[in-house]
Amino acid sequence: MRAREMAQDYPTVRTDDEALGAARLMAEQKLPGLLVTEDDGEPAAILPASQLVRALVPGYVLEDPTLAAVIDEAHADRLCQALAGRTVGECLPPKAGPPPVAAPDDTAVEVAALMASARSPLVAVVDRDGGVPRLLGVITASHLLNRLLGVK
Repeated sequence: MRAREMAQDYPTVRTDDEALGAARLMAEQKLPGLLVTEDDGEPAAILPASQLVRALVPGYVLEDPTLAAVIDEAHADRLCQALAGRTVGECLPPKAGPPPVAAPDDTAVEVAALMASARSPLVAVVDRDGGVPRLLGVITASHLLNRLLGVK
C-alpha cells in the first residue's frame, strides 16, 4: 500500500485563519488536528487539537493545575472565548516545525516510521513532480492503523 492510495481529503487551514473557526472544524469533524498550509498549498505545520485545548486553559491554571477545581461550570463554558480574535498561527506550538510529509510512493511502513518519529497524528502526502507542490491528501494515525491492522 502506497501513501497516495492511503491519502484522504482532509481539511486544511492557513496561519491567518481564525482559531475559533479551526476549533469548530475540529470539533464538528472529530479531527485529531489540522494541517496548516501556506497560500500555495505547501504544508507548513500541524495544529493538534490538544494545542487548541491548551489555548483555552487560563495561564494560571497551566502553572498550577489544582486551580482548575475552583473554576465553576459557568466560567468553564466561556473558555472558548479565549480563541476569539486569535489566529491559527498564534495557537501553533512555540516550536512548531514543518509537518511530516510523505512522498506518493512511500510505503505504509515508511509513513508509519515518519509519523512515529515526528510524533504526529497526521502525515501530509505531497507530490512534488513538476516543481510545484500538490497536496494529495492526509493520512491520519487512525487511518494508518486501520490499514496496517486490516480492519474493515
